[in-house]
Amino acid sequence: MIVPIANVLDAETLGKIRELLEQGTFIDGRQTAGWHARQVKNNAQLQSGETARQASALIHQALARSAVFNAAVRPRHIRPMLFSQYSGGQDYGAHVDDALMGSGESLTRSDVSLTVFLGDAESYDGGELVIEGTGGEQSFKLDAGSVITYPSNTLHYVAPVTSGTREVAVTWVQSLVRDPAHREMLFDLDTARRSLFQREGKSREFDLISKTHANLLRQWAET
Repeated sequence: MIVPIANVLDAETLGKIRELLEQGTFIDGRQTAGWHARQVKNNAQLQSGETARQASALIHQALARSAVFNAAVRPRHIRPMLFSQYSGGQDYGAHVDDALMGSGESLTRSDVSLTVFLGDAESYDGGELVIEGTGGEQSFKLDAGSVITYPSNTLHYVAPVTSGTREVAVTWVQSLVRDPAHREMLFDLDTARRSLFQREGKSREFDLISKTHANLLRQWAET
């Protein structure tokens, strides 16, 4: 399930993040790629440290406030954000994200990948996030402050940036619900019951959908 979510970051939060990024140092992005992805990764990435930690915390706080993100992803653990810039023809070739990330107590399974768009879509040419699926390729280039989530088991790539600078943050989530098909069913049920509640209030039908949603979550969640 691919879920674009608009306005996750408001203008004030975006401004704070941009100020932090201006203070940071960007390095070759290949330093944080897996051994095979390193061959196709061509971007600049914010060096880890206090600046990256503060910017990452701002996005984590915004994600925690997003009802759509939490319903779609069911996060158990969200890894720190990686901040990237693409310009001058830079791209990220086709790759699949590592299944396991980190080590020791920080080891997490990547169920859901997400990209946070930090720059205006009109400020650069190219740079689309392209996700491959059974029905072909889908490309995405969202407005600043928007987020897109997608299953980590997909092949995807970033098209070359032909002018301007593409600024994004990316990370990976271990979900309480491992199976992407189960997450989609829960998301659909949650969307339907919320719509029903807005239209009719707490009805018998709302209660039955809520019961089914809760029982499926109880069955599928890994705590």
